[in-house]
Amino acid sequence: MLARTPADSEIFAGNRAIGRVTLAVAAHDGETRRRKVHEAGALRVRFPNAADKAVLEAVIVNTAGGMAGGDRFDIDVAVEAGARLTVTTAAAEKVYRSLGPGTEVSVKLDVGSGGALAWLPQETILFDRVRLRRMIDVDLAHDADLILAEAVVFGRSAMGETVLQGHLFDHWRVRVGGALVFAETLRLDGFVAQHLAQRAVASEGVAIASVIKVPADESGAAAVRDIAKDFVGEVGVSAWNNLLVARLVARDGAALHRDLVGVLTALHTTPLPRLWLN
Repeated sequence: MLARTPADSEIFAGNRAIGRVTLAVAAHDGETRRRKVHEAGALRVRFPNAADKAVLEAVIVNTAGGMAGGDRFDIDVAVEAGARLTVTTAAAEKVYRSLGPGTEVSVKLDVGSGGALAWLPQETILFDRVRLRRMIDVDLAHDADLILAEAVVFGRSAMGETVLQGHLFDHWRVRVGGALVFAETLRLDGFVAQHLAQRAVASEGVAIASVIKVPADESGAAAVRDIAKDFVGEVGVSAWNNLLVARLVARDGAALHRDLVGVLTALHTTPLPRLWLN
């Protein structure tokens, strides 16, 4: 009797990466400490500045070396009342091409009363024929602080890479006290390079980012506009209803990173992670 040969789909599924990090931090006598840390699959979390008593820094590590079609990653972060946390990643995240299932990423952030979270992952680099679906859901207490920055680079320009085709679905929701204050869904499908070349999209830029700050007012937007002459790419910023949103677009990832550091510094956030400045 012949042994059963696994179907291609079964082999594919058996080689997919699954990762999950669940992290909760709490305040104790003016210090922020880890209350719960759970790691599964390819994701790990490290704390390089554990001796810092004021703001704890968490670094998420993807031991899979990137993300590919069929991979699934989940990150849940809870900042309890009065705690202060900065989250970044050990390196830029690479999402490779897929000829079948897409890559799925789910991020859930919860910040309690008087808590502060700086969500500052390094950029996400997409490869040609990528298929990525990302969900970012944020729940804030009425008096919580948030600074969130996400950057996406379409191909590594220095290596001559171009994302000609692909699919990106990026879904963001931010709630304060249970009320929806920010909702956005970005979808790029099909001939990505052609879409990015359009003036109303990225005007031939291949690196984009968004920054959200809560609470915020016009003074934060003015601080960003005051350094407009230093930007390499294009930066726009608006503030309304206690919320600030900045948009960035640049010709490559290096230019975007420089502008993003400038925006975050102007907003007087907590010190940037050292990994951002290396």
